[in-house]
Amino acid sequence: MKIFLGPFRSWVGPFQLADQLQKVGVSEDRCHAIGEWLADTWVLSVCQWIDSKRKRKVKVHIDNYDVWNLDATLAYVILPALIKLKEQQHGAPFTEDSDVPEELRSYNAPPKENEYDTDDLHFKRWDWVLDEIIWTFSQIHPDNNWEDLYHTGEIDMQFNPIKFDDKGEPSLFEMVNGPKDTHTFDKEGYKKHSDRIQNGLRLFGFYYSGLWD
Repeated sequence: MKIFLGPFRSWVGPFQLADQLQKVGVSEDRCHAIGEWLADTWVLSVCQWIDSKRKRKVKVHIDNYDVWNLDATLAYVILPALIKLKEQQHGAPFTEDSDVPEELRSYNAPPKENEYDTDDLHFKRWDWVLDEIIWTFSQIHPDNNWEDLYHTGEIDMQFNPIKFDDKGEPSLFEMVNGPKDTHTFDKEGYKKHSDRIQNGLRLFGFYYSGLWD
Protein backbone atom coordinates (compact mmCIF):
# COMPACT_ATOMS: atom_id res chain seq x y z
CA MET A 1 0.00 0.00 0.00
CA LYS A 2 1.21 3.47 -0.90
CA ILE A 3 -0.78 6.57 0.02
CA PHE A 4 -0.11 10.22 -0.69
CA LEU A 5 -2.67 12.85 0.28
CA GLY A 6 -1.79 16.45 -0.42
CA PRO A 7 -3.23 19.40 1.53
CA PHE A 8 -6.67 20.79 0.80
CA ARG A 9 -6.67 23.67 -1.66
CA SER A 10 -7.44 27.07 -0.15
CA TRP A 11 -10.29 29.09 -1.61
CA VAL A 12 -9.17 32.28 -3.34
CA GLY A 13 -12.06 34.61 -4.11
CA PRO A 14 -12.79 38.32 -4.48
CA PHE A 15 -12.28 39.09 -0.80
CA GLN A 16 -8.99 37.19 -0.62
CA LEU A 17 -7.74 39.07 -3.69
CA ALA A 18 -8.79 42.40 -2.23
CA ASP A 19 -7.05 41.62 1.07
CA GLN A 20 -3.73 41.51 -0.80
CA LEU A 21 -4.00 45.30 -1.15
CA GLN A 22 -3.28 45.63 2.58
CA LYS A 23 0.34 44.86 1.70
CA VAL A 24 0.54 48.21 -0.09
CA GLY A 25 -1.18 50.18 2.66
CA VAL A 26 -4.88 49.87 1.82
CA SER A 27 -6.98 49.68 5.00
CA GLU A 28 -8.84 46.54 6.00
CA ASP A 29 -12.23 48.24 5.70
CA ARG A 30 -11.36 49.54 2.24
CA CYS A 31 -10.21 46.05 1.17
CA HIS A 32 -13.51 44.61 2.39
CA ALA A 33 -15.45 47.17 0.35
CA ILE A 34 -13.38 46.34 -2.74
CA GLY A 35 -14.02 42.63 -2.13
CA GLU A 36 -17.77 43.24 -2.04
CA TRP A 37 -17.56 45.15 -5.31
CA LEU A 38 -15.48 42.42 -6.99
CA ALA A 39 -17.96 39.77 -5.80
CA ASP A 40 -20.61 41.39 -8.00
CA THR A 41 -18.42 41.25 -11.12
CA TRP A 42 -17.06 38.57 -13.44
CA VAL A 43 -14.15 38.11 -11.00
CA LEU A 44 -16.25 35.80 -8.80
CA SER A 45 -17.09 33.53 -11.75
CA VAL A 46 -13.41 33.33 -12.73
CA CYS A 47 -12.42 32.47 -9.16
CA GLN A 48 -15.06 29.74 -9.04
CA TRP A 49 -13.90 28.30 -12.36
CA ILE A 50 -10.26 28.25 -11.23
CA ASP A 51 -11.24 26.62 -7.93
CA SER A 52 -13.14 23.87 -9.79
CA LYS A 53 -9.90 22.96 -11.60
CA ARG A 54 -7.74 22.89 -8.47
CA LYS A 55 -8.02 19.38 -7.03
CA ARG A 56 -6.44 17.93 -3.92
CA LYS A 57 -3.52 15.71 -4.89
CA VAL A 58 -4.45 12.12 -4.01
CA LYS A 59 -2.55 8.95 -4.92
CA VAL A 60 -3.54 5.57 -3.49
CA HIS A 61 -2.06 2.23 -4.54
CA ILE A 62 -3.34 -1.01 -3.02
CA ASP A 63 -1.30 -4.20 -3.37
CA ASN A 64 -2.83 -7.67 -3.40
CA TYR A 65 -1.32 -8.55 -0.03
CA ASP A 66 -2.96 -5.50 1.57
CA VAL A 67 -6.37 -7.18 1.41
CA TRP A 68 -5.32 -10.55 2.83
CA ASN A 69 -6.13 -9.10 6.26
CA LEU A 70 -7.69 -5.80 5.28
CA ASP A 71 -8.91 -5.08 8.81
CA ALA A 72 -5.33 -5.22 10.08
CA THR A 73 -4.00 -3.23 7.11
CA LEU A 74 -6.51 -0.42 7.68
CA ALA A 75 -5.72 -0.32 11.39
CA TYR A 76 -2.16 0.80 10.54
CA VAL A 77 -3.65 3.94 8.97
CA ILE A 78 -6.79 4.53 11.05
CA LEU A 79 -5.20 4.39 14.51
CA PRO A 80 -2.57 7.16 14.03
CA ALA A 81 -5.14 9.26 12.16
CA LEU A 82 -7.58 9.01 15.07
CA ILE A 83 -4.86 9.92 17.56
CA LYS A 84 -3.93 12.96 15.45
CA LEU A 85 -7.58 14.00 15.30
CA LYS A 86 -7.86 13.81 19.09
CA GLU A 87 -4.75 15.98 19.48
CA GLN A 88 -5.99 18.86 17.33
CA GLN A 89 -9.78 18.66 17.25
CA HIS A 90 -11.60 21.99 17.40
CA GLY A 91 -15.18 20.80 17.56
CA ALA A 92 -17.43 17.90 18.40
CA PRO A 93 -20.49 16.34 16.78
CA PHE A 94 -23.66 15.56 18.70
CA THR A 95 -23.62 12.17 20.40
CA GLU A 96 -26.39 9.88 21.59
CA ASP A 97 -26.87 9.67 25.36
CA SER A 98 -27.21 5.90 25.05
CA ASP A 99 -23.63 5.68 23.71
CA VAL A 100 -21.94 7.17 26.78
CA PRO A 101 -21.84 6.43 30.52
CA GLU A 102 -24.71 7.67 32.67
CA GLU A 103 -22.74 10.52 34.25
CA LEU A 104 -21.99 12.08 30.84
CA ARG A 105 -25.54 12.08 29.49
CA SER A 106 -27.16 15.39 28.61
CA TYR A 107 -29.83 15.22 31.30
CA ASN A 108 -27.09 15.17 33.94
CA ALA A 109 -25.59 18.45 32.69
CA PRO A 110 -26.47 21.81 34.31
CA PRO A 111 -29.42 23.62 32.69
CA LYS A 112 -28.56 25.48 29.48
CA GLU A 113 -28.92 29.24 29.26
CA ASN A 114 -30.42 29.01 25.77
CA GLU A 115 -32.12 26.09 24.06
CA TYR A 116 -29.73 26.28 21.10
CA ASP A 117 -26.62 26.07 23.33
CA THR A 118 -24.65 22.86 23.76
CA ASP A 119 -24.70 21.53 27.30
CA ASP A 120 -21.62 21.45 29.52
CA LEU A 121 -21.06 17.74 28.86
CA HIS A 122 -21.23 17.99 25.05
CA PHE A 123 -17.48 17.85 24.45
CA LYS A 124 -16.86 15.34 27.24
CA ARG A 125 -19.29 12.93 25.59
CA TRP A 126 -17.42 13.16 22.28
CA ASP A 127 -14.06 12.76 24.03
CA TRP A 128 -15.35 9.58 25.63
CA VAL A 129 -16.66 8.20 22.31
CA LEU A 130 -13.44 9.09 20.49
CA ASP A 131 -11.32 7.52 23.24
CA GLU A 132 -13.33 4.31 22.94
CA ILE A 133 -12.79 4.23 19.17
CA ILE A 134 -9.05 4.88 19.59
CA TRP A 135 -8.82 2.14 22.23
CA THR A 136 -10.64 -0.25 19.90
CA PHE A 137 -8.23 0.28 17.01
CA SER A 138 -5.27 -0.04 19.38
CA GLN A 139 -6.63 -3.49 20.29
CA ILE A 140 -7.17 -4.72 16.73
CA HIS A 141 -3.86 -3.28 15.57
CA PRO A 142 -1.59 -6.08 14.25
CA ASP A 143 0.99 -5.35 16.95
CA ASN A 144 -1.52 -6.09 19.72
CA ASN A 145 -2.22 -9.64 20.91
CA TRP A 146 -4.91 -8.82 23.45
CA GLU A 147 -6.27 -12.39 23.45
CA ASP A 148 -3.12 -13.49 25.29
CA LEU A 149 -4.33 -11.58 28.36
CA TYR A 150 -6.95 -14.24 29.01
CA HIS A 151 -4.76 -17.32 28.64
CA THR A 152 -2.50 -18.36 31.51
CA GLY A 153 -0.40 -21.43 32.25
CA GLU A 154 1.12 -23.96 29.87
CA ILE A 155 -0.67 -26.06 27.29
CA ASP A 156 0.12 -29.77 27.22
CA MET A 157 -2.09 -31.68 24.79
CA GLN A 158 -1.99 -35.39 24.02
CA PHE A 159 -3.68 -37.36 21.25
CA ASN A 160 -4.81 -40.77 22.45
CA PRO A 161 -6.00 -43.36 19.92
CA ILE A 162 -9.61 -44.41 20.46
CA LYS A 163 -10.29 -46.32 17.24
CA PHE A 164 -8.23 -48.74 15.19
CA ASP A 165 -8.45 -50.13 11.66
CA ASP A 166 -8.35 -53.79 10.60
CA LYS A 167 -4.55 -53.78 10.78
CA GLY A 168 -4.55 -52.47 14.32
CA GLU A 169 -3.37 -48.99 13.27
CA PRO A 170 -4.94 -45.97 15.01
CA SER A 171 -7.63 -44.35 12.81
CA LEU A 172 -9.20 -41.95 15.29
CA PHE A 173 -7.66 -39.93 18.10
CA GLU A 174 -8.99 -38.11 21.14
CA MET A 175 -7.35 -34.87 22.20
CA VAL A 176 -6.91 -34.69 25.98
CA ASN A 177 -4.98 -32.59 28.47
CA GLY A 178 -1.56 -33.96 29.29
CA PRO A 179 -0.12 -34.25 32.80
CA LYS A 180 1.79 -30.97 32.48
CA ASP A 181 -1.18 -28.93 31.30
CA THR A 182 -1.85 -25.87 33.50
CA HIS A 183 -3.66 -23.75 30.94
CA THR A 184 -6.70 -21.73 31.99
CA PHE A 185 -8.91 -19.45 29.91
CA ASP A 186 -10.80 -16.48 31.34
CA LYS A 187 -13.91 -16.78 29.19
CA GLU A 188 -15.82 -14.03 31.00
CA GLY A 189 -12.95 -11.53 30.76
CA TYR A 190 -12.37 -12.42 27.11
CA LYS A 191 -16.04 -11.83 26.23
CA LYS A 192 -16.12 -8.51 28.08
CA HIS A 193 -12.99 -7.34 26.20
CA SER A 194 -14.35 -8.57 22.87
CA ASP A 195 -17.73 -6.90 23.45
CA ARG A 196 -15.99 -3.58 24.13
CA ILE A 197 -14.10 -3.91 20.84
CA GLN A 198 -17.30 -4.63 18.95
CA ASN A 199 -18.98 -1.63 20.53
CA GLY A 200 -16.00 0.54 19.58
CA LEU A 201 -16.31 -0.60 15.97
CA ARG A 202 -20.03 0.19 16.11
CA LEU A 203 -19.25 3.69 17.40
CA PHE A 204 -16.68 4.14 14.62
CA GLY A 205 -19.29 3.36 11.99
CA PHE A 206 -22.07 5.36 13.63
CA TYR A 207 -19.96 8.50 14.13
CA TYR A 208 -17.86 8.15 10.98
CA SER A 209 -19.20 11.40 9.52
CA GLY A 210 -18.26 13.17 12.75
CA LEU A 211 -14.55 12.45 12.35
CA TRP A 212 -13.53 15.96 11.41
CA ASP A 213 -11.29 18.62 12.90
